Amino acid sequence: MDKKRIPLELLLLFSVFVIATCGLIYELVAGALASYLLGDSVKQFSFIIGVYLFSMGVGSYLAKFIKGNLIDKFIEIEILVGIVGGISSVVLFILFNTLAHFESVLYLFVFFTGCLVGVEIPLLMNILKDRVQFKDLVSNVFAFDYIGALLASILFPLVLIPKLGIVKTPLFFGLINISIAIFLCYYLTKELSKPLSLKVKSITAFTFLLGLFFFSDTILSYSEEKLYGENVVYTKSSPYQRIVLTRNTHEFRLYLNNNLQFSSTDEYRYHEALVHPAMSMAKNIDNVLILGGGDGFAAREVLKYKDVKKLTLVDLDGEMTQFFKTNETMRRLNQSSFSNPKVEVINKDAYIWVKENKKKFDFIIIDFPDPSNYSLGKLYSLQFYKELERLTTLDTKIVVQTTSPYFAPKSFWCIEKTINQIFPFTAAYHTYVPSFGEWGFSMASFEPINNRIYRKLPGLKYYDYNFSQMSYFNKDMKVKEVEVNRLDNQILVRYFDEEWGKVQ
Repeated sequence: MDKKRIPLELLLLFSVFVIATCGLIYELVAGALASYLLGDSVKQFSFIIGVYLFSMGVGSYLAKFIKGNLIDKFIEIEILVGIVGGISSVVLFILFNTLAHFESVLYLFVFFTGCLVGVEIPLLMNILKDRVQFKDLVSNVFAFDYIGALLASILFPLVLIPKLGIVKTPLFFGLINISIAIFLCYYLTKELSKPLSLKVKSITAFTFLLGLFFFSDTILSYSEEKLYGENVVYTKSSPYQRIVLTRNTHEFRLYLNNNLQFSSTDEYRYHEALVHPAMSMAKNIDNVLILGGGDGFAAREVLKYKDVKKLTLVDLDGEMTQFFKTNETMRRLNQSSFSNPKVEVINKDAYIWVKENKKKFDFIIIDFPDPSNYSLGKLYSLQFYKELERLTTLDTKIVVQTTSPYFAPKSFWCIEKTINQIFPFTAAYHTYVPSFGEWGFSMASFEPINNRIYRKLPGLKYYDYNFSQMSYFNKDMKVKEVEVNRLDNQILVRYFDEEWGKVQ
């Protein structure tokens, strides 16, 4: 008798470990999916975590009303968790373009999954209470629960999303959930009241999820083509973002987490406006630094100047820079800038790299994605610009992309004001990019920006060196007062979320 109790105890404690791992994976998938489809919003992540934890509490409360054979009930709930959590990404991707209230469905999945996971732990404790002393039961259950949560949080960004992607990951863990159910059906056959029924349910559910797993790439391609309305020619999930390249009859478009980054028909307007005004006014351009710019387009514009001797580009995502270095179409668009012997590409967090670096640069381009979350917001903070100051000389010119002064004027002028706290002379300017509308930049220096031109390039497609025209702002692109963006307030992320939330 004792021999049987020990393996059952270990088996059920292992189930706790699996439940915790799978449950947190489903929560992380929901957060990543909300970021991908709805925008990388602080609100989305906060709501999903809150709803999930609340629903686990609801599930824990409801567990006390479950009667009958508890092992039977546990297996049935395990099957349900596997199905609901496993199919969440598939269903949400398909429904995204067809439902007016998509967020409601997203949170319904989060709530239902959380309830089921919340039921499982109390149910297991009830099953084990007559087999294990109470103090050992509680400590063992929560120990396995927390270990499973830790494993999930480590695996999700480092292994699962890069290797399996956002659709296959929940399907894989759904299969794990149901595998536990199948094993229990056969291992505990004599303790079940309906062993045959449970075996049929679990095997059917496993077969269903396995089929979806094998066809998930086809499903994802179909849903992404519906989402973008264009032919998807390349997709990749890196540890940091979902990279999607689309093509229609006249252009390529790159999306990062569902946000358009460029169109091949007009990206030259953005990149010429980003690079050439400040580059033409800089006294020296021997040693150039680009922070961000993983597509190589800013580097392409910089390399048009023969005076440039060294170009260092720091971008977080190695998948991004590798794609733009090796893909034939992208190489043609960025003129193989990443293969130029003058260029050194470093894949590292720009904030950390700037803090650790001691080298000084003549010209610095900051081409980060918009500050849609705290991780990006820190790259527009007062503390970041303080660190950046160490890399400059009195002659260094800096230019920063600063989002749209028309759609997000508070965000735009917040960045401008923050830069101006460190660099005494700044010049805000903007230009029109058809794919984005009015887009803004800020030039910064330790010397007055007097529009003196040191060099001109012939043959630019857009920029005509009429900088004064670009630095004029109409009334609807101005705001009266904004705060400085600091690490301890991250006001910029709130401005950005509020302003762009009205546009989307």
